[in-house]
Amino acid sequence: MATCTRNVWKVLSGCQKQLLSAGGPSYSAVSQVAPRTLPIRTYAAVRVVHSAADGISMLKRFQKLDFTPADQPVYVDLKLDMKLEKKKKVDPFVSTVRLPHPFKTETNKVLVFTEDSGQAKVAKENGAAVVGGAELIQPILDDEISADFYVAVPDILTKILPLKNKLRKKFPKSKRGSVTNNISQALELFKMGHEYLVESDCFVRTQIATLDMPSEQILANLQAIVTDVCSHRPASLGPFVERAIMSSQTSEAVWFRPESEIVCKWK
Repeated sequence: MATCTRNVWKVLSGCQKQLLSAGGPSYSAVSQVAPRTLPIRTYAAVRVVHSAADGISMLKRFQKLDFTPADQPVYVDLKLDMKLEKKKKVDPFVSTVRLPHPFKTETNKVLVFTEDSGQAKVAKENGAAVVGGAELIQPILDDEISADFYVAVPDILTKILPLKNKLRKKFPKSKRGSVTNNISQALELFKMGHEYLVESDCFVRTQIATLDMPSEQILANLQAIVTDVCSHRPASLGPFVERAIMSSQTSEAVWFRPESEIVCKWK
């Protein structure tokens, strides 16, 4: 019986390796579950594309079968077609989205650059962790001050250019909404915003929820992420997402296609 169980487990492990080599997600935190007498699931390791809602239901069933933590993270892994017309490409991007159902309890630390006293007052009233002007440059360079997000009013942007190499992708940019005179709106986004980025030229891999959240909330967060991702490519240039996978921290990967209400073109 023990030999039979080991053989079945080898087959399942082989299926998982085959999926990952085909472009599935890889997470260092994924734990290996010991062989068990419960029915072995092999259908998740086969490239069957499910609806997003069915995929979420499968992840919840996996958790119950495996007796793994109910509050484990849920991830999405999207492969994007970054090609544009005339051999051009979509530049890898970083974006922040306000999820309809945040899974984090802590508030992001936001620093606001402004030398206007009125704007500084608005920033403090709306929850900015640090507010100041050019005097903040040296403490930031010396790692005495840091933040999760940096917002700047347009008038001060040229003065803080010495921070561009230090802050890199966190340096305030208009297209990310972090260069603006509407400080209260920016703080509303960045204090509870969820940041994701394009990795390895064409992949978005990010947490979207925890598995103990209601299925409809996980789906709503997934929709918010996908819609925001697709906003970075002109709709006239065809499908943006080549393949989509979801998984929890301890589960097999599930290939999925989003629900029809997600505003995005898919291959």
